[in-house]
Amino acid sequence: MFFALPSLVLGVVLLLIVLGSCAIGVLVARQLRGRHETWREPIGVVQAALLGFVALILAFGLTMAVGRYETRRVELVTEANAIGTTYLRAQTLSEPVRSQSLGLLKRYTDVEIRLSATRPGSAAARRDVADGGAIQRQLWALAADSLREAPQASAPRLYVDSLNSMIDSQTSRVAALSNRVPTPVLVLEVVGAAVALGLLGLYLTVLGRGMLPIMLAAVFVSLLLLVTFDLDRPTRGLITVPYTALLDLRASMDLPPAAGGG
Repeated sequence: MFFALPSLVLGVVLLLIVLGSCAIGVLVARQLRGRHETWREPIGVVQAALLGFVALILAFGLTMAVGRYETRRVELVTEANAIGTTYLRAQTLSEPVRSQSLGLLKRYTDVEIRLSATRPGSAAARRDVADGGAIQRQLWALAADSLREAPQASAPRLYVDSLNSMIDSQTSRVAALSNRVPTPVLVLEVVGAAVALGLLGLYLTVLGRGMLPIMLAAVFVSLLLLVTFDLDRPTRGLITVPYTALLDLRASMDLPPAAGGG
């Protein structure tokens, strides 16, 4: 559910959950009016312990999200480099395999750029992966033809090696896009933050503090939750994985090939 929501809606939902728990804590504290002295110490101990636990969970979830985000960036650059190397080596092949392969590699890059803007696991993403796989099979068939024509030549052998790396890099990138922070961790973060902020609201109301500290804490925790969720949505939201490397590569493919046909 969280991954399907736009970032603005997600932020509002998280803020409402946290603020709602704070409001419940304030209301409960007001119901305990007259018995504050009895409840003050145990509530303070519990909310302090729970806040520490939630801080640990939030830090753990954020670390997992940042790690996955960095992995996706690395995998995208790795794939762009693999496609670029394959494109350069395809220029050394003999005709007609050379021209056919260069055209297919341009189409393949376009597919990978589209994949960078689609939500992982969606029908559009599955379609892009299938389109990329179909082009890979065509490229592999052409590479096999080139090897049969010149089994001892170095150019086809180097091209096959780079094409294999390109196919492997696409598999790794698709896996990285789908590798999200486990849902139980995110649910635990939201529930734990809500309970902890509810107890904080209760405790501060018992102490007779104003609403400003509670509101500030709720906003800060909501922003931290939103950043964690947003980092785990690589193709949309406020924090996306940039695919400038693929765009630059595709632009370079519109230039005349550096190597002439054999």
